[in-house]
Amino acid sequence: MQYLPNILFALVLIAGIGFFTRNVRKLIRNIKLGRAIDRSDNAARRWKNMAYIALGQSKMVRRPISGILHVVVYLGFIIINIEILEIIIDGLLGTHRIFQPILGDGLYGFLIGTFEVLAFLVFVAVVVFWLRRNTVKVKRFLNKEMKGWPSNDGNNILYFEIVLMTLFVLMNAADTSFQQAGVGNIVSGFVAPLFDGMGADTIHLVERTSWWLHIIGILIFLNYLYYSKHLHILLAFPNTYYGNLNPQGQFDNLESVTNEVKLMLDPNADPYATPAETETAEVPEKFGAEDVTDLNRVQLLNAYTCTECGRCTSVCPANQTGKELSPRAIMMKTRDRLEEVGKNIDKNGEFKPDGKTLLDYISTEELWACTSCNACVEECPVSIDPLSIIMDMRRYQVMEKSAAPQELNMMMTNVENNGAPWQYNQMDRLNWKDEE
Repeated sequence: MQYLPNILFALVLIAGIGFFTRNVRKLIRNIKLGRAIDRSDNAARRWKNMAYIALGQSKMVRRPISGILHVVVYLGFIIINIEILEIIIDGLLGTHRIFQPILGDGLYGFLIGTFEVLAFLVFVAVVVFWLRRNTVKVKRFLNKEMKGWPSNDGNNILYFEIVLMTLFVLMNAADTSFQQAGVGNIVSGFVAPLFDGMGADTIHLVERTSWWLHIIGILIFLNYLYYSKHLHILLAFPNTYYGNLNPQGQFDNLESVTNEVKLMLDPNADPYATPAETETAEVPEKFGAEDVTDLNRVQLLNAYTCTECGRCTSVCPANQTGKELSPRAIMMKTRDRLEEVGKNIDKNGEFKPDGKTLLDYISTEELWACTSCNACVEECPVSIDPLSIIMDMRRYQVMEKSAAPQELNMMMTNVENNGAPWQYNQMDRLNWKDEE
């Protein structure tokens, strides 16, 4: 019975980490359903982007109120959870605050004191976030794609953080020996008087209960991430590293199409030659993207990394003029479809056609409302690129289904027949010069 708590702690730890590992493997598998893409160029710039954007939160603070509060929550939560290492060691070995004698009261007190101050700041910031969502009702949190689970998810994570920060301070406040030492109890020292008059056993029970709930809460939070938009806590780092380094507005050309045009313009080319004979790129099985498996892996990583903050949608000119398009919804729908494909594989061992595609999630109206201005890409705090998905889906509609809007079809027909976008015969193109 002496080692029962240690055994129980080990089982809880193994279960929590094991379930998290299982979900991470599923996540990686789903991302790898996309087409391989080489983003290994310019490693120095990529590391710099990751440090500057993901770690440094540089794009977050462009909006000072939410940005600074986010930095407080992000850094505070990460730094505070360094103490998990001590909790794990104590839980497995049956010790209590094992680092205190090792580090000495001075350093240990400084660390715990810092953690407590950060816990208080995180608590305050999270309360402000909750008020912004539920009382102030910031407009970008009210779009139709934020109804139901997305809205609840945003609040759930705030509740998680409030509870975890409270348990951390309560655990320290009820630790009699820690309070008597008087080192690091900067915040918990104000809470400890609440236990005056209670018996030692009762206070110890409060401390142990808070300790257990704190570590179990962290493990639950860790595993909740897979089902939440807060997966960006982990994925923001690879997502910013593998971000597109090309100038914004530079679109990728299909090599096979480019070579075909060059072939048509070459008077000496053999029009009946095979791709191998002409050294042109092999024609892909499908142009553009019909479903998530036609997108590349970075685009799928983008979908999982989306924070649903709505900054992209709030600057989208199409959305501002009442169009159906919401760049945030594009990413959310891509992630939903990818999850559906993943569950199909889980159920059947391989993907069984379900009669659906990404085009069943993202409408033609949304795709063609986009002005390709790159505002959403520029605004995203974690380097997500909704525009690339929109353009790939447009490419599929035009090149595979000839399903462009009527205005574009007319223009392309005119270019094909008249050599210009206008509906005039080539022989009449210079008639304007004869007009007085």
